[in-house]
Amino acid sequence: MSFQQVQAEFMAHIKDPEVNPAPEGIEDRRMQIYRELFFNNIEGFVASTFPVLKSLYDEQAWLALVREFFSQHDCQSPYFLEISREFLFFLQEEYTATPSDPPFMLELAHYEWTELEVAIAQEVTEEVPIPLPLSELSGLNLAQSARSVSYQYPVHQISVEHQPHEPSGPHCFIVYRDRAFEVQFIETNPMTALLIQNIVGNPGITIGALAGMLAEQFSQFDEQTLINGAIQTLSQFVRLGILVDKKA
Repeated sequence: MSFQQVQAEFMAHIKDPEVNPAPEGIEDRRMQIYRELFFNNIEGFVASTFPVLKSLYDEQAWLALVREFFSQHDCQSPYFLEISREFLFFLQEEYTATPSDPPFMLELAHYEWTELEVAIAQEVTEEVPIPLPLSELSGLNLAQSARSVSYQYPVHQISVEHQPHEPSGPHCFIVYRDRAFEVQFIETNPMTALLIQNIVGNPGITIGALAGMLAEQFSQFDEQTLINGAIQTLSQFVRLGILVDKKA
C-alpha cells in the first residue's frame, strides 16, 4: 500500500472512525490519541465561537453536530480562525436541519460569527476619525471593524431560558469594536439599517448625497428633514468609531 493510500485511510478514520477503519498496522491506542486530538481541537474552536448555540444542545447532540461537520465538510482553509467560518458555511449550505434544531439556528450562528469577525478584524491605517460636527460634505465609510446585520429573530436575547418559536423581526444591529477593542452592539431600526447599507454600497458618500438617496426611497420626507435626522444618527456612530473617513 502506498504512503498516499495510508494517509487517505488515516484521515478518513480520524474524521469518521465509526464508518472508516483505521489503517492496518497502527496500534489503536495511538489512533485514539489522534482521534481525540483532532476532534477536540475542532470542537473547541467551534464551541468558543458559538457558545450560545452550543448551550441550546445537550452534550451528545452538540458533539454529533460537530462530528457531522468534521466528517462531511471539506475545509478550504488551514487557519484555525477560519474553522468557525467553515462551520457557519456548513450550517448554511450543507447541513439539513432536524426538528430538534432551533428555528433560529442559522441566524444565531451568523450573529455569533459576526462577533468574532469584528473582534479579529485588522486595523486599517487608512481609516481616520471624521471631524465633528458633521456637515453635508462629510464623507462616510463603515469601519472595517463594524458590521450592519439584521435578523428575523431577536438573536441578542436568545438563551437556554429564552428561545423564541416564531420570528418577530426585523431586528437590526450594528456590531462594532470600541476604542478598548471590546465587541459591542447597537440595536437600530430598518431605516438606520438602510442608511448604513447605502454607505456600505457607496463608500465615501457625503451626507448630502446620502440624504438625496433616502429622499428617493422615502418620498414622504423632505430632503432637509432627512439630512437633519441623518446628521443626528450618524454623529453618534462617528463618536463610537463605527463610521470613519479614509485617507486618499
